[in-house]
Amino acid sequence: MGLSRSSYYYQPAGEKPLNLELMRIIDEQYTKTPFYGVPRMTHVLRAMGYPIGHKRIERLMRIMGIQAIYPKKNLSRANASHQRFPYLLKGLDINRPDQVWSIDITYIRMKAGFMYLVAVMDWFSRYVLSWRISNSLDTLFCIEALEEALVKRKPDIFNSDQGSQFTSDEFISAVQARGIRISMDGRGRAMDNIMIERLWRSVKYEEVYLKDYQTVRDVLDGLYGYFRFYNSERPHQSFGYRTPASMYFGS
Repeated sequence: MGLSRSSYYYQPAGEKPLNLELMRIIDEQYTKTPFYGVPRMTHVLRAMGYPIGHKRIERLMRIMGIQAIYPKKNLSRANASHQRFPYLLKGLDINRPDQVWSIDITYIRMKAGFMYLVAVMDWFSRYVLSWRISNSLDTLFCIEALEEALVKRKPDIFNSDQGSQFTSDEFISAVQARGIRISMDGRGRAMDNIMIERLWRSVKYEEVYLKDYQTVRDVLDGLYGYFRFYNSERPHQSFGYRTPASMYFGS
């Protein structure tokens, strides 16, 4: 499956049962309304009968990687000592594969716990080049996904948000060593990485929310099957009903 052996030995990150229940609701609500921050999310949960305060919701959204102020998933605070790069995609005509790749992380719920998913995607074709899961927001699983994607091809520009994983010296060095230009989203600008945000919406509605993952193996098997379907079988209306694989490889 192209996944690191350590992935099979992960244990899901955990929380108290009530917090996991709240996180499931927050995840679904945020996927529908990504502009909801702490106050609105607290109101939604209270209206459902949960007598909770905004401080708990703020903490849970932070664990999940949901930015409470801006309509942008921000899975890690940027480290002040890390490097920043300008956003290079504004007004850019993206008209071919491997012109721009992007990377992002999202929260994946389980029956008892949760994991994080990182993916690398080609902007032009929306082809998912690689992905990894982890039970923590470390940099290693992001570098593993990057290096897998770079085995055969590379982009002109690599875009990410300003999370600490992607501004770390290790990640920046791995990109620059290939002679790739780096682009980073503006802080809180949800539309800067819109293609991969749409991918997350598809993953959640078409796979994650239809399953009730019991184990990490269930997560791996489910996502492996979904990304294979997404790349090679799922037609995109904007492509004239061609698949991402046919757009990426030109078949």
